Amino acid sequence: MNSTRSLDLRGFLNEKYALYNQPGFIENDPICIPHAYSLKQDIEITAFWAAILAWGQRITIINKCKTLFEMMDNQPYDFILNHQENDLKPFLNFKHRTFNDIDTLYFITYLKSFYQKHDSLEQAFLYGIKDGDATIENGLIEFHNQFFSLEEAPSRTRKHIATPARKSACKRINMFLRWMVRQDDQGVDFGIWKGIKPSQLVCPCDVHVERVGRRLGLIKRKQVDWQTALELTENLKQFDPFDPVKYDFALFGLGVEEK
Repeated sequence: MNSTRSLDLRGFLNEKYALYNQPGFIENDPICIPHAYSLKQDIEITAFWAAILAWGQRITIINKCKTLFEMMDNQPYDFILNHQENDLKPFLNFKHRTFNDIDTLYFITYLKSFYQKHDSLEQAFLYGIKDGDATIENGLIEFHNQFFSLEEAPSRTRKHIATPARKSACKRINMFLRWMVRQDDQGVDFGIWKGIKPSQLVCPCDVHVERVGRRLGLIKRKQVDWQTALELTENLKQFDPFDPVKYDFALFGLGVEEK
């Protein structure tokens, strides 16, 4: 990319980032779900689940998440740690797309097991990250491995937690990490995790981001996989090496609002 075009594109993306990274973005996006909570663990749990369920129409995703957490009396952390067997019955009827009751109950089982030993879900992603890692790739691989390390882990649930080891673009997990890690002053992303650097994040590569990314010459790879997400992120680092994933707002906003 020549320097003049690079400067022009940087200015354009910064302008769109400023336009879309606003509190008004929150209400129509799944990120509104964790924004309804103040306790760190409640934010983590609801953000993780909202990101994993984020496929289909955004209004449907938001409504499904609200239904799910109402079953937990809107106190998910307390519910995860202290529920009784009988409290799980309502979840037998929970379903969103291919995410069903088996998946829901295993998520509850995993989260209970994890939070009994740890204070923050961030630790689950830090296990695999090594000193000097430029991205969170190893963290995602190890997270997937330990998420399914419990004896009762159902094989069908594996499809809902992506991993670079399967060459997945991991768009939902990358979106969740953006929410938790990115620090900015606009009040959209939370920035409550401090052990992962914003520069290590990888851009969520959904259909809107991919389409706009290709149009702007930020993606050349034909398929959409982990390498595509890395390619996009590396190109965005030209414009901001410390916080490349902030441009997710610009690309997604362009894709959705200006289609």
